[in-house]
Amino acid sequence: MPKSLVTGGAGFLGSHVAQHLLDAGHEVIALDDLSGGFIENVPLAAEFVNMSITDHDALAWLFAGEQFDYVFHLAAYAAEGLSHFIRHYNYTNNLLGSVNLINESVKHDVARFVFTSSIAVYGTNQVPMREDMIPAPEDPYGIAKHAVERDLHSATMMFGLPFTIFRPHNVYGERQHLGDRYRNVVGIFCRQLAAGQPMTVFGDGSQSRAFSHVDDVAPVIARCIDVPHAVGETFNIGADQPCTVMEVAHLVGEAWGDEYRINLLPARYEVEHAFTAHDKARQAFDLPEPIALEDGIARMVAWAKKQPAREPSSFGAIEVEKNLPSFWQS
Repeated sequence: MPKSLVTGGAGFLGSHVAQHLLDAGHEVIALDDLSGGFIENVPLAAEFVNMSITDHDALAWLFAGEQFDYVFHLAAYAAEGLSHFIRHYNYTNNLLGSVNLINESVKHDVARFVFTSSIAVYGTNQVPMREDMIPAPEDPYGIAKHAVERDLHSATMMFGLPFTIFRPHNVYGERQHLGDRYRNVVGIFCRQLAAGQPMTVFGDGSQSRAFSHVDDVAPVIARCIDVPHAVGETFNIGADQPCTVMEVAHLVGEAWGDEYRINLLPARYEVEHAFTAHDKARQAFDLPEPIALEDGIARMVAWAKKQPAREPSSFGAIEVEKNLPSFWQS
């Protein structure tokens, strides 16, 4: 039975990947420090380890004791906009923590290191984003993700570590952290509606994204290790059709079923249009048609209505307050 480590295994995407690996017959160790995940997300058949990837000594102990066949690295603090104001935290968790995992994977001859990167590596004005484009990340989060990608290439050249990189985008669905106010706009909208509040949209809501249901992403990540020609490759993964944030707000409001309001906030610095091409992934993995946005949102809304209320989270260690948006200051 193959043994797989899933970092971020108590989080949104990580818990789904862990479940698909279990379904495929893997023994799964779900690692998470619970800074953004929840123990109830961890699949029952997985072994949970409460640990941070920034703890080098603890990781060394874990790898020495378990001898993993595969590492699926999904742990990250993925708040792109906020990353400008928490640069040290961002690089410590998203870059240095990843390096700790790569080092241990090299030392213990892991058969495949699967890394979940982000389309944040592309930057702006590159749509549709394709894997052969030159990355130009514009925020510290994207910079960290790109640095890990490059480090994996270096580790392969020097040590022969096999890897596969995925760049998912705007993933939503069941088990998303509804209390996180810095990321995951569909989850934010659901939390606001559950609290009887207006949905908040930055600027005029014309920013476009291709929102991807988790069931279009997690199964592909989990089964990439069974695809030999995915070794050493990078794939965009997610939905094809972009839509505006304002359109998504209306879809969520209509699916919720009550009267809803939309409150426009001052525009923030962000990539205006971000969506990708998936020809490469479609050829490699024989992808089915993605879940329609209306259907995916209906599923998420039905799940969100059953969840306990979660207070909006606040990041308690802002490092740079200059130009911090007012809506993140409380």
